[in-house]
Amino acid sequence: MRRLRIAHALPFLAGLVLVALALAGYLSGTVRAAPQANQAAAPAGQQVDNSTCLFCHSKADFTLTMSGGETLLLTIDEEKFSKSVHGEEEIACTSCHTDFTGFPHPELKASSPREIATTYYTTCQQCHSEQYSKVLDSVHQTALAGGNLNAAVCTDCHNPHEQTRLTNKDTGELLITAKLHIPQTCAKCHSGIYDTYKYSVHGAALTELGNLDVPTCIDCHGVHNIQDPTTAQFRNETPQLCAKCHANDTLMRAYGLSTNILNTYVSDFHGTTVTLFEKNSPDQPTNKPVCTDCHGIHDISKVDNPQTGIALKNNLLIKCQRCHPDATSNFPDAWMSHYVASPDKYPLVYNVNLFYKFLIPGILGGMGVFVISDIVRRLIERRKGAAH
Repeated sequence: MRRLRIAHALPFLAGLVLVALALAGYLSGTVRAAPQANQAAAPAGQQVDNSTCLFCHSKADFTLTMSGGETLLLTIDEEKFSKSVHGEEEIACTSCHTDFTGFPHPELKASSPREIATTYYTTCQQCHSEQYSKVLDSVHQTALAGGNLNAAVCTDCHNPHEQTRLTNKDTGELLITAKLHIPQTCAKCHSGIYDTYKYSVHGAALTELGNLDVPTCIDCHGVHNIQDPTTAQFRNETPQLCAKCHANDTLMRAYGLSTNILNTYVSDFHGTTVTLFEKNSPDQPTNKPVCTDCHGIHDISKVDNPQTGIALKNNLLIKCQRCHPDATSNFPDAWMSHYVASPDKYPLVYNVNLFYKFLIPGILGGMGVFVISDIVRRLIERRKGAAH
């Protein structure tokens, strides 16, 4: 009877030993020990529960020294993961890490954390095929294909273990919290540009005041299909890009700004040429200025800014001299600063336009009356001749 009791107790004692060993491994922070139940790989086609993975990967300072000498952080914040969009959707770890189906894991072939990132990002296309396809035509993908392993991939912008929802699940619109953090996301690689942008009229309004009406990086550059902004085509299309906001009547009315910015630009000698290039030869460079040549790119300031605002003649002259090095102090007077001529603004131009509005119709109308009356007179005389 005693032997029978001992035999019945053996499985229980073995279980206690296994738990003690697993707990010891967990507390020591090593990657050697894992629960005995998890040592066997899961059957083909069967998902491993996330809690199994997090048993080890939720440990703080859980790292691995890679063959290249760099340290790979293996810790996953369980709370942040549960609040992420993948956690909310209950995406299994093995849905992305398809080569890990249990413990022990297969030998890690990558020699650096960056090599892992540039290898694993392709798994995103399983769920995000539309976005992944757009990325293939982006400037980032072009750089990556050219051998630049520092070019951004999906996981550089969207941490798969912490990324919260970016768009409204029902409407697809970008969430407020997501838009506010866009510049910081881009700043991971483009920190110098971010430092310039955050002090601009757009950046300061967003980062300091939380104004969501101003453009962020993606409003000008796109999201996944980001194109090379140094091309002639991008430059030629800049006026239309700026017009997306500055020709919006509802948006501009809220800030007391004119919507005639684009119309006045394309009607002057600079804009007319750029418009022709944009429509007929979009990939050909033009030496005529576009919006960013005068207003700046990431450092756009208010036009009445004493230091940089081009509403001030001295500041505008500096801009003009970039293309017209011999320009004198009265040179900027030839430009009407996007204003439409009126009795109050540029009255001379207004009166000349008004004069021609009467002169040209008067001359053409008079010529028309003369021609018509001459035809009528000839017809009448011809009839009289026929009658006699």
